[in-house]
Amino acid sequence: MTSHRVVVGVDGSLISVRALDRAAAEAVRHGADLRVLYAVADRDEAAPVLANAVSRARARHPELRVEAVATEEGAARALADESADAVLTVVGTRGLGALTGPAFGSVSLRLAALVQGPLLVVRGDHPCDDGQDVLLGLADDTDVKAAEYAFQEAERREARLHVLHSWSHRHITPELPSLTPARSPGQEQLARDARAEEAVPRYALTRLRDRHPGVTVETRTVRTAPADELLAATREAVVVVIGAHRRTSVLGPRLGPVAHMLLHRAHCPVVVVPCG
Repeated sequence: MTSHRVVVGVDGSLISVRALDRAAAEAVRHGADLRVLYAVADRDEAAPVLANAVSRARARHPELRVEAVATEEGAARALADESADAVLTVVGTRGLGALTGPAFGSVSLRLAALVQGPLLVVRGDHPCDDGQDVLLGLADDTDVKAAEYAFQEAERREARLHVLHSWSHRHITPELPSLTPARSPGQEQLARDARAEEAVPRYALTRLRDRHPGVTVETRTVRTAPADELLAATREAVVVVIGAHRRTSVLGPRLGPVAHMLLHRAHCPVVVVPCG
């Protein structure tokens, strides 16, 4: 039976303390227990960090059930394993071990490519304020799990859901000049593509709107690079939710460019939801 718990990775750094605070609040919001994990080479070194983490979480949320565990496994792999039984896994943007240079990528980036459930990456420069929109970056109808999480998050927070769907113009083969360019084959194809893209949010979200009638939804389709639009929108969001479109490489699973950019530069915390 799947445990109803939120898992957070800590290492004693400032950003991991912020992640701990956010994870404890999320556990209360989800009605879940909190499991604190510290990946460390020597388990004897973990006791002070874990004790402080448990004490801090219980002091802020006395009703919260908290457990702590140390592991000698790598942080990304240990948290990925824990995510299989978690309603949410939480980490900060930095810390959680020494392998954070450009050759390896941060733990949050590696974990986002491995995680088996929703992953919340806490940005250190954004307060955990309520009263702002939940933002959903919607690529296509394969992002149904991310969309479902975004609706649930908006419902939990009693917040509005802002859905941003972006698409780029497809390449159109140059045509000879026409007396009626608006009716040329290329222009007609572009118009069909535009209508199809603008219908994506409507069809993808219909069932979820019915299941979450209390959530106010605002959708917008933009004809530009999705990364730029999403990044700008994160300034006004309490959290952004995106689907993890992973790619395989000789180094293992890799994130798509939009998720990669948001984890580096978003102005609010990021939830990455595995899709497919």
